[in-house]
Amino acid sequence: MPETAFLDRKVDSPRCEKADILVRRHFDPPRRRPPEGRHLQRMGGPIFSVLMVLLVAACSKPANQIAIANVDYWTCTMHPSVHSEIPGKCPICGMDLVPVTHGREKQPRPSEFVVPVERQQQIGVTYAEVRRRRMIFDIQAVGNLEVDQAQILECVTRVDGYIEELQVNSLGDRVAVGQPLITIYSPDLRAPEQELVNLLKAQASGSVSPASMDQLISSARRRLQLLNLGQAEISELERTGQPTDRITYRSAVDGVVSEAPMKVGMSVKRGDKLMTVLNLSDLWLWANFYESEVAFLREGQLVKIALPALPNRSFEGNIVVIGPTIDPVKRTALVRIDIPNPEGQLRPGMYATVAVQIDAGEGLTVPYEAVLPTGSRMLAFVDKGAGTLEPRFIQVGRQFVTLSDPKQEHYYQVTGGLREGERIVSSANFLIDAEAQVQGAVRDFGMEKPEPGR
Repeated sequence: MPETAFLDRKVDSPRCEKADILVRRHFDPPRRRPPEGRHLQRMGGPIFSVLMVLLVAACSKPANQIAIANVDYWTCTMHPSVHSEIPGKCPICGMDLVPVTHGREKQPRPSEFVVPVERQQQIGVTYAEVRRRRMIFDIQAVGNLEVDQAQILECVTRVDGYIEELQVNSLGDRVAVGQPLITIYSPDLRAPEQELVNLLKAQASGSVSPASMDQLISSARRRLQLLNLGQAEISELERTGQPTDRITYRSAVDGVVSEAPMKVGMSVKRGDKLMTVLNLSDLWLWANFYESEVAFLREGQLVKIALPALPNRSFEGNIVVIGPTIDPVKRTALVRIDIPNPEGQLRPGMYATVAVQIDAGEGLTVPYEAVLPTGSRMLAFVDKGAGTLEPRFIQVGRQFVTLSDPKQEHYYQVTGGLREGERIVSSANFLIDAEAQVQGAVRDFGMEKPEPGR
């Protein structure tokens, strides 16, 4: 009997077609083996067994584990950074993942992408037409109220003397035109008053020609006026002929006392400030407008004014002065606006905001919601039909509102990138942008420059 006996046969796997495996069964282990073949005989059986198991497992792989040929990966429309090799749920928001295909079928241009019409209806996409509208917008600025410089009365003494009486002694007191403010005793008044009295007596005697006397009397009256004597005091002097050493200062305007530093008995010298009266019937508002806005302003233009101190009131004024220079630091120009203040509610120093309505004529416009800011540029999605969209960077001007529209909708002026009559996405822009990011349209298009003059 030979030392070894083997049975050679083929095993047909029911799940592996044309897989003929030669199995060698060892009935009787050999008693003697040549030294050089002993290791090979020990490893032969296990190796063939492992190969058979692998072949059977490969042929029995389920069909649903095989990747779809035309799907590159699966992602989330709200989180494009999520990539998955199999369908499922987004780990961030839980939405169903959508396939991203890059098959050999005909694809849109690199700067375009497709969002099926059904999908657009689901996310609420609406469109608007690029068209011309009347561009009316507001320019806003801030400033502070000030007193009209021509309506400030500084009551200053022009003689040396003493405060004899104070008819008004507190700041905030309201005074009327001609109302006595303060009385000063001054010996300096007697000489010019006596001069006027003597000239009047000489005129009455007829010893001097009337023509020369009229000139001398007019000069004497003028000297008394320069000493702040009012017309009432001069008339009383001419009637009585009795010089006096007292002068009463009267208010020349209706207003409010803002400064009253004097006290009874204080000595005064020429040039000392006795009192300050402010006429607040009209105020100035100095507002700061940016240099790019000055070109829209003109003198006489009506403006609307709001004050935080009076939130339930609105005021109007007119531009009177547009500053001729630009501040080199703030890049603004000062604009003076005159504001009537008949009720006296406005006070100097109040903070105010100014709104000037500008009519810039007609221009190419798009709805405010149709433009998606992307940092330094503005993005719009142009409808190409059949669900195809084109992301396009555009140039926009000022934002404005259509005042004739009851909804007061806001629009952007388009200065480049769009043509009149084109349709653009006007709502759900963020979701469309997410679709564009998923399909790589905006990523590829971001390196391109917008077409000039388009």
